[in-house]
Amino acid sequence: MLDLQLLLDAVSQAEADGKLSTSASENLSRWITEPRYGKYVPAIVEHIQTEQWKALDDAFWKVLEFGTGGRRGRMYPIGSNAINDRTIGESAQGLANYVRKQLSNEEALRCAIAYDTRHGSREFAELCAGIMVANGFQVFFLDDYRATPQLSYLVRQKQCHCGIMVTASHNPPSDNAVKVYWSTGGQILPPHDSAIIQEVMENVEQIEVTDFQSALAAEQITICTEEIDQGFEDTLASLSQTGARDLKLVYSPLHGVGGNVIPRVLARVGFEEVLVFPDHAQPDPDFTNVAGHVSNPENAEIYEPIIQYARQHQADAVIVTDPDADRLGCAVPLGLDADSHWQIFNGNQLCAMLGGYRLESLQEAGQLTENSFQVTTLVTSQMLRRIGDSYGVTTRDDLLVGFKWIAGAIDEGGAQDFIFGTEESHGFMISDYCRDKDGAVACMMLAELAARLKSEGRTLNDYLESLYWQHGYHQESLTTIYMEGSEGMGRMNRLMEYLRTVIPESIGGLRVTQKRDFLTHQRLTADGGVSDLAGPTGNLIFFDLEAAGNYLAVRPSGTEPKIKIYTFTFEPAEMLADLDLARAQMTKRIQAIEADFQTLVDSIK
Repeated sequence: MLDLQLLLDAVSQAEADGKLSTSASENLSRWITEPRYGKYVPAIVEHIQTEQWKALDDAFWKVLEFGTGGRRGRMYPIGSNAINDRTIGESAQGLANYVRKQLSNEEALRCAIAYDTRHGSREFAELCAGIMVANGFQVFFLDDYRATPQLSYLVRQKQCHCGIMVTASHNPPSDNAVKVYWSTGGQILPPHDSAIIQEVMENVEQIEVTDFQSALAAEQITICTEEIDQGFEDTLASLSQTGARDLKLVYSPLHGVGGNVIPRVLARVGFEEVLVFPDHAQPDPDFTNVAGHVSNPENAEIYEPIIQYARQHQADAVIVTDPDADRLGCAVPLGLDADSHWQIFNGNQLCAMLGGYRLESLQEAGQLTENSFQVTTLVTSQMLRRIGDSYGVTTRDDLLVGFKWIAGAIDEGGAQDFIFGTEESHGFMISDYCRDKDGAVACMMLAELAARLKSEGRTLNDYLESLYWQHGYHQESLTTIYMEGSEGMGRMNRLMEYLRTVIPESIGGLRVTQKRDFLTHQRLTADGGVSDLAGPTGNLIFFDLEAAGNYLAVRPSGTEPKIKIYTFTFEPAEMLADLDLARAQMTKRIQAIEADFQTLVDSIK
């Protein structure tokens, strides 16, 4: 018979010896003693007997929370801080409990579920479906790898009360996640997110599950993959702008789900020369042929073999989508000749170009009104606002990171007037067919813009430079500092606490004029002034510099063990004389700012 007290004593001793953090000890003790975790105790016993304290600490030092993209983390068979059957299952059960409490007993419950190509995604999706069925939901299920925006579309099409997407987006192969969606088709927002977590932690004792195949046979699960594929494609085709189509594209799904939708959509709207990069064409949860095995459009190194293939086939552009096909990446030659150097665009540049194209095309079609608005985040380039101003379009850019906030702003402002949503991490959305970023519509827009420019003898780079001349030169940079495990989280917290207590005299040779803290909602000036700061509440701090439009933003990630540093530089259009000179000066400025800030980070242990 298993002696639980001996296990608890071993855990307490490991904590006393510094092998376990206090929080890990507390969570681990709960898993040992509470009946709902009984099936995991044998694995815990094995870990304790073999003294795998580091693995236990990593798996138990916190409870996975809902961040900007849902509940996401490394897969491990046990642990409150890992993605496994228990944490996925309790998330679905907590969601089911919460939704039922929000509705009358007479209302028929509906839930949409889809999944990507990652390890365990199908199994987790079936588990979630079985849990929702056991709790009285009719489940609408996409029975193959599908894109995240298709899940959002499914929620809206079937008028579901909620949705579950099993994906970890662009995270490493070790990770998986559930993204939870509300009846709007948008990712879950406060107060629902915290309420669901509370439901999980306080009320989920046992997880009710119906066997997937049995539920399917009983028609409690409806397979609607073909129907949603067709409807999604039809909808995107209806949003296409007419124009030039002479363009050869190389597309990479980066071993993800995009191959099921992107080439078909592009062909549907008239792009006949789309080559799928063969090395990335097959779904592969290990992202075997992607540099670093991380399929993130933000990573420049993933483009090298795709560009080489594009050169060989004399393609006009390279487009990529991340594993769940909700984000776009792009590279193009700088000129129209075959030997031209290729440029990889960052997220802010793509925001500006697609935003500019969207507004221009809507104006040409007479579809802009005095109520038209676009939406972005606090850490996205201010160039989008300046472009919007030139068209008389309102820009809402006071949102925290995460497309769920953009989706929420659409409903607040009115879907009929929403025209464009974007964020610097390569996310784009138009219209109201879904409430999440969509790589397919972004690929379609970019192809239309590139083809139009080609017909005019111009490139995407030419177009970007024309935006600089009109709206000022903007250059942004993102630095990511990883801080793994419980020790890393402690360091991240200490860094943010320190930043709240100081205002550096200067950063990168520029005087710091003020600090904006969105957690405390305070604006603090260098001379000691304090005033209220309007806006959302989040762990985000800005340092404004003496040169107008130049600033630094710092925030810890909501989904990964890292801290992000955003640097923004700007040269007004009226001051521009030479783009190359401005680019060199802003690059030097960014390097100085980042070097100064890195020194500050290194001082926090």
